[in-house]
Amino acid sequence: MSDASLHQPPPRKDVYKAFVASLSGTSLEWYDFAVYSAASALVLGQLFFPADDRYAATISAFATYAIGYLSRPVGGVVFGRLGDKLGRKTVLVYTLVLIGAATFAIGVLPTYGRIGLWAPVALVILRFLQGVGVGGEWGGAVLLSSEYGNPRRRGFWASAAQVGPPAGNLLANGVLALLTVSLSEEQFLAWGWRVAFLASLILIGFGLWIRLKLEDTPVFKAIEDAGDRSDTPVTDVVRTQTKPLIAAVLSRLGPDVFYALYTVFILTYGTQKLGLPRSEILGAVLIGSATQLISIPLAGWLSDLVHRRVLYAVGAIAAALWSFEIFAIADKGSFGLLALAMVVAGTCHSLMFAPQAAFVIEQFHPRLRYTGASLAYTIGGVFGGALAPLMFTVVAGPSISSFPVALYVVGAVCCTLVGLVMGKNPTVEHEESVVRNSQA
Repeated sequence: MSDASLHQPPPRKDVYKAFVASLSGTSLEWYDFAVYSAASALVLGQLFFPADDRYAATISAFATYAIGYLSRPVGGVVFGRLGDKLGRKTVLVYTLVLIGAATFAIGVLPTYGRIGLWAPVALVILRFLQGVGVGGEWGGAVLLSSEYGNPRRRGFWASAAQVGPPAGNLLANGVLALLTVSLSEEQFLAWGWRVAFLASLILIGFGLWIRLKLEDTPVFKAIEDAGDRSDTPVTDVVRTQTKPLIAAVLSRLGPDVFYALYTVFILTYGTQKLGLPRSEILGAVLIGSATQLISIPLAGWLSDLVHRRVLYAVGAIAAALWSFEIFAIADKGSFGLLALAMVVAGTCHSLMFAPQAAFVIEQFHPRLRYTGASLAYTIGGVFGGALAPLMFTVVAGPSISSFPVALYVVGAVCCTLVGLVMGKNPTVEHEESVVRNSQA
């Protein structure tokens, strides 16, 4: 394949299809994770774990939540390797089915009261499978949209995958909020929470319909035609791109931890510490997630106009400072102020999260991108999002003190700033030369 054919833009409709395919897949991923996150804070502890102490039950539920992150590197290794060998599209179909099937199974899983210890065991297994699927999903979703789109607008096109988390969170908390206001406490505990998990089938069907109609990315097809696919992509990433991998991993810690603060831990803090209605907390989180549907693409677009790492760093510092304010505002007990706090938190997160996708894939050679991005995403998730809700609960203690939690976010942000300093921000010309060399 010639350079001219490689750099000829794909049909516009295919670019839009890739954007939607990327967004829909990550929306499902984060719908599933957000449903589990909220359910962990609200009901899963008391339904699936044999603990009379509500604090201990919440710890158990969040520990299971963390397993979904701890299993991600397995998916990153397995599916990342396949993505660089078989293609982006094929692997993304596999991951979508796996995530959706595991989430649906949680929705029909018997509780501890019915099957005893088998309930938490089965929940852990399903959560593990969720994480494996997610570990292979993100890297491919980012590549699907960014490798179809104009490389000079990579920040915007790659942000398609980043819109997935707030979209999924919006859907998940929207469903849960609707269920909590329309059902009694007894009905919600008995069967209402299951509806949110079973609804994942709708997203699975839509995501598969979009992805099966799309061809693989022009970049992967060019590498495939040139016979330049790596036989050992995992080994090659670890051996030849160690510094970029470390930089990408560190860059993810701050966004992940901050996200867990204002979408997961705030539910525990608001309901158990402040005694606020569950529906109000979910509603505030819902509003914050809704604004990110706009702020993330805007921040992605902005990252194509300014230095990507500088924008990322500004968002990280803002997030660290706002972590203290969130609790101060929540303590006032005003729904309006809490909703505003969630909007500001979502904006801070968007300034980090939108450029993150482009920043991460820019660290790796095109022939190793799926593996490199997946490893960075999953390893960063283990040390960031996996531990955050659990560590928040531990450092907050039974009295649920907010100050140690905010300090934990500050520590994660400092790691992100180190990663940004270590990372690179290659130009489009460099990107084009790399792809040309892959065909030489």
